[in-house]
Amino acid sequence: MTQRHRVAVIGAGIIGAATALVLQRRGLAVTLVDADEPGMGCSYGNGGAISPDFCVPASLPGMLKRVPRWFADPEGPLVVRWRRVPAAAPWLVRWIRAGRIDRVHASSAALRALHAPSLDRYAELLGIHADGLIETTGQIYVWRSSSASPTETLARSLREQHGVVTRALDANEIREMDPNLADGFTRGLFFPDNGHTVNPLRLVRTLVNLFGEAGGKVERRKVARFEFGDGNASAVHCEDATRIQADTLVVAAGIRSRAFASALGDRIPLEAERGYHVMLPNPGVRPRIKISNRDHMFGLTPMEHGVRISGTVEFAGPDAPMDERRALSLLAHAKRMYPALDGAGAQFWMGSRPSTPDSLPVVGRASRARNVVYAFGHGHTGLTGAPMTAELVASIVTGASPPIDPAPFRATRF
Repeated sequence: MTQRHRVAVIGAGIIGAATALVLQRRGLAVTLVDADEPGMGCSYGNGGAISPDFCVPASLPGMLKRVPRWFADPEGPLVVRWRRVPAAAPWLVRWIRAGRIDRVHASSAALRALHAPSLDRYAELLGIHADGLIETTGQIYVWRSSSASPTETLARSLREQHGVVTRALDANEIREMDPNLADGFTRGLFFPDNGHTVNPLRLVRTLVNLFGEAGGKVERRKVARFEFGDGNASAVHCEDATRIQADTLVVAAGIRSRAFASALGDRIPLEAERGYHVMLPNPGVRPRIKISNRDHMFGLTPMEHGVRISGTVEFAGPDAPMDERRALSLLAHAKRMYPALDGAGAQFWMGSRPSTPDSLPVVGRASRARNVVYAFGHGHTGLTGAPMTAELVASIVTGASPPIDPAPFRATRF
């Protein structure tokens, strides 16, 4: 691979930014292309978690029993809008099938391999810039319910299988870790090896700035289509009529990647799992570390510009308008967790997580053009999966030995 090998990375979120930087450091000439400013998609609005220990896929045995309750509760942690049911139904069926125990174990192993090195790899990518940007103070899960559900028991078993270190907490220990938390949380789980970023947008832009300072090129353009020749994609055409030539193309465009993959001969079941956040600029009280309420499936993250409340899953199509009730519900739940929380000046946001049924991203070559490499579909774990995804993509492009087994992430698995 010569130094003049040209790579165009489509998408300047956390996946694209990390991938562009890693490819550049391998000696390639890289252009990063996105219609928006870097980091302004889901990378802007996520909860900031960087979780090396995350190895539990979203679909687990018994999920089918919960579907009627989800449909009946418009304020629950998962909502499927009726208008979206016909389009989302095939994905949901695949999602339920992904909950078979053999598939769960396979997905769990792949997630652990992808995520385990994330904090170490960020330290390598960012160097001195990691200080003040990533906190390695751990994460905590809390429950009001007194006993573990079958899915929680399975999750614990998966973590133990993959060597995840946790510490169980009782009610008193929870209060010791976070005195501002309301009474009533009877169980907790502390993950000492996890962390979070204090500003997801600044994380992406720091990676992009490092890329630019080293000679990388950033193009603010919307990619419209591929140009094909001799069995490969030789260029991309943008909506402003710009043509960008490349020897290799990387598709890291989040939910838009589904349409690109279709043009490249791959039908990927990628669904927009819409998530919401509430940003409180002057919250009054702050969680000591990132905390997740596992009864209602949302979390609060202390950030440099306030406290972020994030969570929920909504199937409504990526272009449907925001349902402000989802954000207001998050804020109400958070105030029950932290009674002194100040909601003044709350800012609401919604974004479309690009999610696959088995919780694994798509990383690998396209069917129609072998010089196109996919890097999308990380769902809830884009920040965590970005560094190793970038390494996997770099190994494919350069022909180096992959850092982990790439087979679970191939596009043809569906």
